[in-house]
Amino acid sequence: MEYTDKVIEHFSNPRNVGEIPDADGVGTIGSEECGDMIRVWVKVNGEHLADIKYKVFGCPAAIASCSMMTELAIGKHVDEAWNLTDDQVAEALGGLPARKYHCSNLAASALHKAIMNYVFKSPDH
Repeated sequence: MEYTDKVIEHFSNPRNVGEIPDADGVGTIGSEECGDMIRVWVKVNGEHLADIKYKVFGCPAAIASCSMMTELAIGKHVDEAWNLTDDQVAEALGGLPARKYHCSNLAASALHKAIMNYVFKSPDH
């Protein structure tokens, strides 16, 4: 299975791993296909994602996808981050092997769940 240099870099040196204890939103997702589990925490400041952290149990593609997702979404307006797609995450990594492509879907989907959690519990919405 061939991974791009970007996937290997993000797997070897994942960015923004951890938790946000006072997170504004939390999202969890898992895949029965490959056993990957992801939890994402978001911190919102002025409708922008000021911080994103995640914990992932999964394959190199899932770890790299989560790492890249945070780099693509931190600093973005909540609405803009909501529009982050699975294809954009995979493209930013230089592509994923066909068998692992669904792993990029988990990172964006977990972010969407965290944003939804923020939106529905925020008194401003």
